[in-house]
Amino acid sequence: MSKVTCDMAMSVDGFVAGLHQSLEEPFGEGVGDRLHQWMFEEAEQHAAVLESITAAGAFIMGRNMFSPGRGAWDLNWTGWWGEEPPYHAPVFVLTHHPREPLPKKGGTTFMFVTDGIESALAQAREAAGDRDIAIAGGAATVNQYLAAGHIDELRLHVAPVILGRGERLLHNVGDITLEPLGAPSGTRLVTHLTYRVIR
Repeated sequence: MSKVTCDMAMSVDGFVAGLHQSLEEPFGEGVGDRLHQWMFEEAEQHAAVLESITAAGAFIMGRNMFSPGRGAWDLNWTGWWGEEPPYHAPVFVLTHHPREPLPKKGGTTFMFVTDGIESALAQAREAAGDRDIAIAGGAATVNQYLAAGHIDELRLHVAPVILGRGERLLHNVGDITLEPLGAPSGTRLVTHLTYRVIR
């Protein structure tokens, strides 16, 4: 049976991005690639983890993860990932501003959902069939899905970094229990933790 998963790179103090995200600093001021350094410098060591992050049959993300812009769409903006994003599946983007679907190479199509998280999840389930659905981020989107009880498995990739402020994961998500699945693993740049989410 398919499940709803979520993979998030985060700091030791619980932040997944810094303040003031922008085109120039997509992860916030002063963050750079500190939370994701392991993906690039140690990609071979983490190949199985990286493969699992993009293995879902459909993805859901917030507007802020797709675009640095706010308000009406800049239709010239087609995502951070170039012509062939890593998803290779439908991606449902939560937004208040309608936009036509945006097909990309490799099987990724960005679909823009204006009627909330429940609608996005229903559309993602239909698109994924019997495959998993992944909540891709950012923090506000993940927190909404956790608060609504829709995430089955939370996979945290914790970098040995303290940000001190920014976009916090697990904020206002209600009374949930995280049951460890398997043992932690990792390297000097990251610790991988997998939890079953129990309400």
